[in-house]
Order: sequence, then structure tokens, then C-alpha cells
Amino acid sequence: MAQKVKTIRWGIMGLGNIAHKFAQDLIKIDHSQLYAVASRTKEKADEFASKYGVSQIYGSYKALVNDTNIDAIYIATPHALHKENTLLCLDKGIAVLCEKPFAMNANEVDMMISKAREKKVLLMEALWTSFLPHYQYVLKELKTKTFGDLLKMEASFGFFRAFDNDSRLFKKSLGGGSLLDIGIYPIFAALSAVGKPESIEATATFFENGADSSCDMRFNYKNGLKAYLRSSLLEDLPTEAIFYCEKGTIKINKQFHCPSNITITVDGKEEHLDFHYQTIGYNYEIEHFNELLRQGKTESPIMSFKFSQELIALLDNVRTLINLKY
Repeated sequence: MAQKVKTIRWGIMGLGNIAHKFAQDLIKIDHSQLYAVASRTKEKADEFASKYGVSQIYGSYKALVNDTNIDAIYIATPHALHKENTLLCLDKGIAVLCEKPFAMNANEVDMMISKAREKKVLLMEALWTSFLPHYQYVLKELKTKTFGDLLKMEASFGFFRAFDNDSRLFKKSLGGGSLLDIGIYPIFAALSAVGKPESIEATATFFENGADSSCDMRFNYKNGLKAYLRSSLLEDLPTEAIFYCEKGTIKINKQFHCPSNITITVDGKEEHLDFHYQTIGYNYEIEHFNELLRQGKTESPIMSFKFSQELIALLDNVRTLINLKY
């Protein structure tokens, strides 16, 4: 007789734009239930819940974590709140999928990981790109050296937004600015594809409120390989990731961090790979997380604690170089 698959009951903490995208994919997944949501205003929670057929609605995060029927919570609050929100859940023994960046700095990330280990509860950074099939494909091609050694890489993420001091995106106190919000993706691409650099160079521009408006980075590796990385809220950038190898070039087309397609160029001939995505793309990390939870795992082999610690350390290093303090 087939074993019954456990349905994972999810709660969402923080109900902004990304929570809507996450919810749209979550409700399509078998053996997953969007069971509860919480916002700091009951009205926002009511509106969100009615859109996705959620049965439990809370007007505070504390009320959400006191619901003993919840298996996992997705944290989609502003960056500056990730640590305290994560610790709130872990203290109650609830598994946490926390949106990137994991926290504001390496010290906060270490505290979260320590608490997860102490409580023996699953914790993972929600860096969805890691789980997307096109990105997994590229990492495999680079690892197996299908096109020889990697010689250079470039990755960017940028779009224009008119400055708005009231928007989370620009609020320095909430971790707003280009680096933590979108610069994390090019840095993630370099770390996942090449590893930790030997040294980093970085320059930035700033808005009047002190949040960074753009950041240019160069990661230098011991074999002479360099990664050129950019983020900007001032202009539209290609938002591609390009890997220049000895025998060919692999390009993840715009937007490389989302469901995308790939162009491989060898001897001037292009091959286009389409991954036929049917969803927004959050389902891949959700299904991975669900499976870890069912198996009683407390850490992801794909988005490991070590990887998240290395990623936040690189963000901290860049912030030091550009003198960005929160």
C-alpha cells in the first residue's frame, strides 16, 4: 500500500509583493496547504487570505507562531526583521523558510543558525534561484567542464525606480538599497558557480538618505578568473549571467535569477535552451523544503548553512568596502 504523503501546512509572515508570488505557486503544489497568514494589520491579512482561500488569519506575528497546526513559516518581512522573525518561529519549533537576504549581517545569520541547531528545526534561506532547473543545469555544465574551464563571468541586476523615501526598497533602516535587495543575486551567481574569491573590489553610488543606489564589484580568484558583478536602482541593466569558458559561452538570459532560458555559443553558433516553465518559480524551493521537512532534515544540502554564511560574509565584505552601514 502506498504510504500517505504528509501535507505541509504553511504560514506566511509578511504579506508584500513577494508573498503574493510565493502564495500563487504554493497553492498549486500537491500535499501543501496555505493554512495561515499574518500581517501587522488585520485588514491586510484579511485581504490576502480571501485571495488565496486561507483559513487562519492573524493580525500579529506572535499569534501566528502560537498556532500549533503550522508546520512551516515563510518569512517575507523586510530584511531588517528577518532575524527576530526567524528566532520567534524557531523558538516555537516551527520550520522556517526565510527570504533572502537571510539577515542583515553575518552575526545575525550565525544567531539564526545556532538557534535552529539548538532546537533541531529546519531552517533555510529562500534563495529560489538555486532550485530553478535552468540554474541547476548551468551549475552542472560548469562543474563537469562541458565547455572547458571557466575563464570569466559577468552578472548584473538593475532597473530604474524613481526614488521614494517611503518605499521599503529605498529605506536604509530596513536594509533597502541595491546591494541587499538585488545585488545579492549577482554575488550569489559568483559564489555558487565559482566559489569564494581571493579578493574583492567594490565601488558604489548612494541616494541622499544613505542607501546605496548602485554597486560595481569585481571578485578576483587565484587562477586569474574574475567575476564582474553589478547592481543598480538607477538604470535598467541586462540582468543576465554570462559564463565565458574555454570552448564556449553560457548565457542565462534576462532575468537570470527568475525562470529563464539559456543561450550557448560555440564557434559562433548559438543554441537556445528553453526550460518550459509553467509557474512563477517558487514551487521548486517549496517542494524541496517540503521534502526536507517530511524526511526530518534540519538543513538543505543545496542551500546549506555554510553557503548562506559565505553569502552573507561576501555581502558584509562589500558593505565594508563601500562604507555602507545600517
